[in-house]
Order: sequence, then C-alpha cells, then structure tokens
Amino acid sequence: MAKKQHGTWFGFGFCGFGQVLGSGNGCHSVHSPEPLCASDDICRVSASWSYTALVTCGGRVELSGSVNSSAGGCRDAWASEGLLVVLHDKGGSCTELQAWTPGSALQGEPLWVQNLVTGTEDQGENEPSSEARAGTLPLLPCASAYVTPQPPFCQPLAPELRVRQLELGAEHVLLLCEAGQVFSWGGGRHGQLGHGTLEAELEPRLLEALQGLRMAEVAAGGWHSVCVSETGDIYIWGWNESGQLALPIKSSAEDKMAVRREATELNEDSLKGEEAAMADVGAPALFIAIQPFPALLDLPTGSDAVKASCGSRHTAVVTRTGELYTWGWGKYGQLGHKDSSSLDRPCRVEYFSEKQLEVRAVTCGPWNTYVYATEREKV
Repeated sequence: MAKKQHGTWFGFGFCGFGQVLGSGNGCHSVHSPEPLCASDDICRVSASWSYTALVTCGGRVELSGSVNSSAGGCRDAWASEGLLVVLHDKGGSCTELQAWTPGSALQGEPLWVQNLVTGTEDQGENEPSSEARAGTLPLLPCASAYVTPQPPFCQPLAPELRVRQLELGAEHVLLLCEAGQVFSWGGGRHGQLGHGTLEAELEPRLLEALQGLRMAEVAAGGWHSVCVSETGDIYIWGWNESGQLALPIKSSAEDKMAVRREATELNEDSLKGEEAAMADVGAPALFIAIQPFPALLDLPTGSDAVKASCGSRHTAVVTRTGELYTWGWGKYGQLGHKDSSSLDRPCRVEYFSEKQLEVRAVTCGPWNTYVYATEREKV
C-alpha cells in the first residue's frame, strides 16, 4: 500500500494585520509562497480581510491577524469581517452552530447558537487527504440553509435544490446542486450572476448558459465567479477590473493609483475589511470590463482544472497534474509570482514546480492565497 502523503500549507499575499502567512518578516505582504508558521495538522483555512481562521485535524480553530485566539471541539469555521461562524462538535450526530463577533476572540457568549443534527460526514473521493479537507461553511451540514455576515444571519434554502456547494461573494451567492447545475442570486451590477444582465436576482436562478454541462466546483470572488466542470473546463464571468477574468486590460495606470492608495487602505481604522475593499473598488480606474455570461477559459498548457478559488479581485486554479495558476489583482503578492504585478492571463506559480511540490488545494482570502501541497512522488 502506498505511503500516505503528508503535506504543508503555504501562504502569500496581504498580512497587514499579522495574519499567519509564511514568515511575514514584519511586512504588510508576502510575494512568494512560504510555509505557514502554524500547527502542522491544519485541514481547513478560511481567510477574511483582517484575520484568518485555521481548523486543525484535532478539532481546534486558531485565529490570527486582528484577532488572535483558539478554541477546541470545532469541526469547521468560516471567517468574515462581520461574523465568525464555528461548527462545534458535541459528539455523535449533534453539532452546535455558533456565531461570534470576530473581535470577541471566541471569549464570552456567542451572538447566537443553533443546534444541528447531522449525519456522518463523508470525505469525498477527490479530497487530497485528511490534512486538507473541504469544509461545508457557509453552507450548513444539513444543506438546507446557509449563513451570511448580515442579518438575518441564517438563510433557508429550498429543499428541491439539493445543494452540494455554496459560495458567497461580496454581493452575490453561487450554488452548485447535486445534479451539477449552477444557480446564482444577489447583486448583479458587475455581471457576477452570469445571466447576461446587470440586474439583481432575489431568488436562486439557474445559469441557463451552463445548462447541460455538469459542474464539479464553484467559486465566488468579490464581484466575479468561476466554475470548474467535471471534465476539467473553466468557466468564468463577472467583473474584470484587474484582469481576474483573464480578459485583456491595460492595468499599469490602475497599479500606479493603487500604490498611492495603500496607506489609506491599511490605516483607515473606521473601515472594516469588506468596506475597505469596496472603497478601493470605487476609486477611478481605467479599462474596466464586464463579462455577464460564463466564458470558457483555457489554461496556457491546456491542462484540466480540478479546483478553483477567488479572492476579491484575483483567481486561483489547481490543475489535475497538481500545478497552480493565478491571475488578476496582485498588489500584495497574492498571485505568488515574487512581485506585486497584476496579470490579465493565467500564469503558473513556479515556486511549487521548482520545489517538486504537487498542489492539492487552494483557498483565497480577499487579498491573499493559501495553498496545500505535498511532495511529488519520485518516478
């Protein structure tokens, strides 16, 4: 029997609040992947703007950044600026859903508590290993509701949707059902819903452009969307302000303006994470493009994709051969290419190839990226 591969989590991008993200070296950003200085049994990462939640295989949630704390007995966690949601394991099939203000550092009493009865959680065949398993949040384990950062915090879902995965963007929701079909709703002003308009949708609406194509995974960025088909194709739509759709843009002018805004973004105490991102997005920028329909995207080598994740304005994809491609906004090094340039085309992160590492999972925070990788087997 083959020996089980034990992997390592890496991080790169924004760490202005001291988030666990490689060494950090006292800087606001990390431009190349670095191993996390954290527990060695991390199985899930959920990153918000100012802090990150790490969940260990042993059931601990560890917070780093603007909040530093930890708690035991947890099976999943979901981080946002307005709400920290934790699934607390009570034994057997009972799970307690706890919602906290991030600043509470999991001390005192949660904002609200809900008891859930769940079945045995199976690990999917496509999960890389127990060291990097996918959580369900913000979708609840029962798949009949999901949590949001704004009241009402718990939103029901129609049972006929038979939900497999649910992802939240800044203003929109993506849902993947068991039949491999994609639904979207919420704000649509940047084309992020994929229905060909800029109108909002109050209820889940099927993406007709993808009907008949079975999807395996969805990812929601700040204002763009990605899905990966069962055959490894990538479909992408929404806002392309920083090249996150891999559509051509002229970004040099935007990059120069972004540098001048950095001090404001990092030091404006009155703005919370998502609000700071919105303030940055609202600034004047040139050559903004919107793609309101899903568009097929080919990677440079024609590789098949298996996983995708989106930050506020950047995109990351893992291929079937274990390579990582990133593109979009790169101001804080969140693309992992050793610089702060933005890219309007997919580019392979060479660090993992040079280190003979196989990427197995990726999860993006708004302005940073976390990657799980194992050593490649010797041929």
